[in-house]
Amino acid sequence: MSEPRHGDDTGRTGSTESGTQRLPTVAPLAEGDVKELDQSSSAAEHDPVPTLEHGGRAGRFWSARRVPAALLALVVVGGTGLLLYDIAAVRAGHPAMSWRRSLADELARRPLDDVWVLTGAAVAAALGVWLILLAVTPGLRDLLPMRREHADVRAALDRTAAAMVLRDRAVAVSGVQSVRVRMGRSKVAVRAVSHFRELDDVRADLDSVLGTGIKELGLAKPPGLSVHVRRPAKKG
Repeated sequence: MSEPRHGDDTGRTGSTESGTQRLPTVAPLAEGDVKELDQSSSAAEHDPVPTLEHGGRAGRFWSARRVPAALLALVVVGGTGLLLYDIAAVRAGHPAMSWRRSLADELARRPLDDVWVLTGAAVAAALGVWLILLAVTPGLRDLLPMRREHADVRAALDRTAAAMVLRDRAVAVSGVQSVRVRMGRSKVAVRAVSHFRELDDVRADLDSVLGTGIKELGLAKPPGLSVHVRRPAKKG
């Protein structure tokens, strides 16, 4: 084993079994360099990366909408039953109910441009549009359909659970201090805070880790990935 040599003023040396090796010199950062590093507070938004080829078709899950359906059924049944009872009473020789006579008189006297007539028409139209939207839209936006490996099996993943899985993977990346993951149907927005390492290096690692994580979720339509990395805010 060779004997270690003493280093000079510009560097340090160390000895190993194979010989003496000069260690690199680390120069102190200038004041301007430190200020420039502290001001690196954000990075450009990352473009979506390819995560997974589209697998088997899997449509969204449709909501049963039991509460709106039950309320509508109660209103229709109650109103129809009351109207049929009043008509049957009039046919049997009894006078019509006071509410029906008042309603008929009001509709006969008020013009079509009356405020109350327009208000009632607007409310009825809004309720109709709402019911049509409920009928033609699937709902259950918190469920992300997964690929169908078998024709008779359907599965979905909750958006909150998927965001937690990706967040756990992101915080394991070296240099990441904190992460916020927003899981959408078409895009995953990740905002991370890095307290050391270069921002571009941290963002590249997050791209790789989260891209693999999205692929392993097994979604029918994998969302795009957007990663934003910044430095922690200064205190004081």
